[in-house]
Amino acid sequence: MRLSDATMVIRPRPTWEAMDLGVLLSQRHRRLLMTSWAIVTVPVFALLTLIFWDSPSLAVFIFWWLKPAFERLPLYILSLAMFGETPTLRQALRQWPRLLKPQLLASLTWRRLSLTRSFSLPVVQLEGLSGNERQQRLQALLQRDAGAARWLTIIGVHLESALWIGLMLLFYLLLPQQIELDWSWQRLLSIASQDWRWLEHLTNVFYLLVLVVWEPVYVACGFSLYLNRRTVLEAWDIELVFRRLRQRLSGAALILLLGTCALLPFNQNSWAAEPVATPESARLLSQPLTSQASRDSIKAILEQPPFKNKETVTQYRFGEDQSAADSSDKGKVPQWLKTLFGLLDGQRFGAVATLIEVALWTVLIAGIGLLIWRYRKWLQAFVTQRPLEKTRPARAALQQAFGLDLNRETLPADIASSAEKLWQSHPREALGLLYRALLSHLLHDHHMPLSAADTESEVLRRIEQLRHPALLAFSQTLTTHWQNMAYGHRLPPEPVQDELCDGWRTLFGPGGTA
Repeated sequence: MRLSDATMVIRPRPTWEAMDLGVLLSQRHRRLLMTSWAIVTVPVFALLTLIFWDSPSLAVFIFWWLKPAFERLPLYILSLAMFGETPTLRQALRQWPRLLKPQLLASLTWRRLSLTRSFSLPVVQLEGLSGNERQQRLQALLQRDAGAARWLTIIGVHLESALWIGLMLLFYLLLPQQIELDWSWQRLLSIASQDWRWLEHLTNVFYLLVLVVWEPVYVACGFSLYLNRRTVLEAWDIELVFRRLRQRLSGAALILLLGTCALLPFNQNSWAAEPVATPESARLLSQPLTSQASRDSIKAILEQPPFKNKETVTQYRFGEDQSAADSSDKGKVPQWLKTLFGLLDGQRFGAVATLIEVALWTVLIAGIGLLIWRYRKWLQAFVTQRPLEKTRPARAALQQAFGLDLNRETLPADIASSAEKLWQSHPREALGLLYRALLSHLLHDHHMPLSAADTESEVLRRIEQLRHPALLAFSQTLTTHWQNMAYGHRLPPEPVQDELCDGWRTLFGPGGTA
């Protein structure tokens, strides 16, 4: 590792700035990092999907657990690219099997859930340390940056989850409008799970795409934190300064030395030996500041702060103050404390502990009961089997919904026959008449609490609570064609028109009541 070949400015940085440097480093080599990550991880993901096709959650869990093995390849690429030796894609892929050998089992077992994984990986892979040497090295490196390394992992977990959910929502938003209208989440949940297994595997693919983008950034941020910590501990920036000075002065140093030697006068008498003066000689003792005085001055300085800090300790004692002659009693246990310990022997102390435990359990049960009583109305919404709308006070009947008049007096006597007459000239009014009559029937005959803000899906959910399969099937068919006409301007075919009128007569007879 040659510091002079580094592709970034080597200097101590704050931890968040160091992580930001890792993001920039991953962006500079994003094509190589993302391509190598995809080539390594996609075959493993496809193999796990085929093996665990009936358990998509298990497949994505195993793939997530193997992430430390995949992270070694981006670290290898970044460690070389950092010092101007960026490998090619083929060279990096050839080195990946060799990178898996050191301490892979430990990385996938007891170290798998370590929050400082990205920070400690260079110690294993780049420095090749293990055992006590690795532990001591990590203790030195993590003294200051352990919190930043943990926060990097925590933020990474939340960012992965947010990107994963975002891709699923984007997929839902890109669905055609008609497919979205036909979907009912309650029906999706009621269908057998194997019919929707492809959807679970699709969400797993979204997670794979998230890791292709994010995981190299995560490794780069941990690597930059590691380099920043080594810069501080080993003074890389100072070493670089001295290297540059040596390069500047290497040419002129010899000339400067020769010139200095030529200018010095050569005098043999100047090199003559002189007697060495000791601290005990008479010449030094006759001076105002003698050796003894200097020793006394040094001793006096050492007796004062900050070399020696005297501290006065004040403590409380029971009873009358004793003289200094009783100082031998210091350090002994007071008699009152011995008496207290004597009272709290094994049997009595066990009884006191039992009473304290009973009191704590009593406080806990009382607190739970108080919470249940405080939020009893909120809990009834989840415990009761009755619909929540039935517990609400009665309100005025709704007169309009979806722009339709639900008043019974405005409906014809024979709704099915009136709809058949309108199909030829005014098909939109015919379908609207059937849907308006259905809502009026639900409002007046079944006393369904409709509101002006309800949607078609909410009306269908309330119809499901009536436990009327024939009415539910007819309502679903009529609602679908009503939505196609209202939002897509698509009329139902003629056979469906006849089926809707016949279905109305079957359920409600020729009029508007059942």
